[in-house]
Amino acid sequence: MTTTTVPVLVVGGGIGGLATALSVARHGRRVHVLERAGEFTEIGAGLQFGPNASRALAALGVFDDIRPLAVAPRRAVMRDAVNGNLLTSLDFGTSFERRYGYPYLVLHRSDLLDALLAACRAHDLVTLETKRTVVDAEIRADGATVFCADGAAYDTEALIAADGLHSTLRGKVVRDAAVCGGYAAYRGTVPMTEVDGAVAPEEVVLWVGPGVHTIQYPVRGGELCNQVAVFRSERFHSGHTEPGQWGTPDELDAAFAGACDPVRAAVARIGRDQYWPMYDRTPVGTWIHRRLLLTGDAAHPMLQYLGQGACQALEDAVELGYRLELHGNDIDAAYREFERIRLPRTAQCQTRARPWGELWHTDDPLTVGLRNRLLALRKPDDYSELDWLYAAAPAETPVTVP
Repeated sequence: MTTTTVPVLVVGGGIGGLATALSVARHGRRVHVLERAGEFTEIGAGLQFGPNASRALAALGVFDDIRPLAVAPRRAVMRDAVNGNLLTSLDFGTSFERRYGYPYLVLHRSDLLDALLAACRAHDLVTLETKRTVVDAEIRADGATVFCADGAAYDTEALIAADGLHSTLRGKVVRDAAVCGGYAAYRGTVPMTEVDGAVAPEEVVLWVGPGVHTIQYPVRGGELCNQVAVFRSERFHSGHTEPGQWGTPDELDAAFAGACDPVRAAVARIGRDQYWPMYDRTPVGTWIHRRLLLTGDAAHPMLQYLGQGACQALEDAVELGYRLELHGNDIDAAYREFERIRLPRTAQCQTRARPWGELWHTDDPLTVGLRNRLLALRKPDDYSELDWLYAAAPAETPVTVP
């Protein structure tokens, strides 16, 4: 067995892992990334990026690279998936961008990953390896040794797990299980020319209904429309929870059978080859075990209803790079400070996402009526409920790095 020594080791080469490596390198530390797949790729199509994520991209030095590939929608609209009625809208125009300093963007996942990958490859302090499946790690007070399936091993002073929802390394910190909510998602892109006229090229459109929702928005400069259809699986909730027993295409069609024409048309265009079960985890009290730190979905996976999974991973990356530089050789202090800043915020995202999704999917007539009435009362430029999520980071955290 050969053992390679690296100062900082990131396990996981997705958006969160590459962003973390880039941030650590831009703050002056040599960093190595291990990715299990044969190449750096992202599963899925679209991403919604609030101003907090755009701000993080600027701090990582890739905002200007990604901006031409993204779309800045004019507004977001929420509609009733059954009757098609407009429930509320949110303007993303001048007042929104002035308030938060950065735009709301929608983009293709692979475009973001490619930009981060290019930046990592261009940086002298980043090295990347694929086909390295981490199977175990020995965590010490002064470092860690990581073991791969092919016999390779790596010694490091600072181990960072960015290996996603089903993290191999999370069990070294906390023993818990990912929570499946019994919802399934089908997603994909179609040419914008094939999308029903109910979706404007400059809009993000969310359709909500009993046990279902669909979201549509442009990516790739408006050439493609990203579409996601999510539904509550009755089979899962009746006890049929094994793979293949629930979330099937026939359940998808049945769940949306009562939707309005534009929604049924959107669902009909979505590919049926694969579905994604919706998981999250309950917030925990720590992400640290000695010299191992969890980040991104390995630390705080959340449901998609706030559109913050990748956004929070980018915020993690910016914060961690800064803390490691600030504390120099004291990695333990850097980890503790990172956790102190980041854990309350991500826990808030995790816990707020769950009831927000329940409100979208409710089938209780009284709750639906109250929800729709309250949504109708808000103005498109009322951003008061978004400040906690989109406003600039605390003054102690920088928004730019060298």
